[in-house]
Order: sequence, then C-alpha cells, then structure tokens
Amino acid sequence: MNTFLQNNLWLFIVSVLWILPWKGYALWMASQTRSKRWFIALLILNTFAILDIFYIFYVVKKKPEDIFRLFKSKI
Repeated sequence: MNTFLQNNLWLFIVSVLWILPWKGYALWMASQTRSKRWFIALLILNTFAILDIFYIFYVVKKKPEDIFRLFKSKI
C-alpha cells in the first residue's frame, strides 16, 4: 500500500481535491437544515463524495446554479 501511494501520489491529491469541497458543503448544508442523522452519516461514511452529492442535489434540492453562484461570490 505504501508503494502504491508513493507511485500514485497524484491520484491521492486529486481524490482529496474532489472529496473535500463536496464533503464540506454537504456537512454545512446538513448543519444549516439541522439534519443530525444526515450530518452523522455524511461525516462517517466516505463514499467518494457520492453520498454528499446525493444529499446536496436530492435531499436539500440545490440546483447546480446555486452552488456555482456561491463559489463565484467568494472569488
């Protein structure tokens, strides 16, 4: 495993850069809607951001435009 990580460090970095924004936004949305069960599930389960994306777009029902607008306003 250590050799795999050393040889494919770029894969690890890309994975982290993909997962962290989705995880952070989903956890933030769960805390804003006071969804304790979703917050705990999102915090514990690491599904390569699939569960996080599902929560954002199907449970909270955010549109992609809303998310892009949020990131544009921060820049």
